[in-house]
Amino acid sequence: MSPRSFALVLPVALAGCVTVEAPGPTSPQSAGPVCKAEVVQDRIGQPATAELGAELLRLSGARSLRWGPPDSMWTMDFRPDRLNVRYDRAMRITEISCG
Repeated sequence: MSPRSFALVLPVALAGCVTVEAPGPTSPQSAGPVCKAEVVQDRIGQPATAELGAELLRLSGARSLRWGPPDSMWTMDFRPDRLNVRYDRAMRITEISCG
């Protein structure tokens, strides 16, 4: 491979090694948005809808939302900026927590 060809291929090859993260805290100890589930506990029992999910996200200050369908398993990774919302077969919210 000629040096010119190598110079053209190298940036493309290295692009596969780059990890892109959303802006914000890089560790649980970092300052920044943190989930506050206690402020939305009054929404338990309400229908699980996309509109309510957006409201829960906004009110809790969380950066992401994870819905938990009935009888489902979740990964145990902890994210202080994530709001977890579980619901039952009737699509009613049964639990709201952070992590």
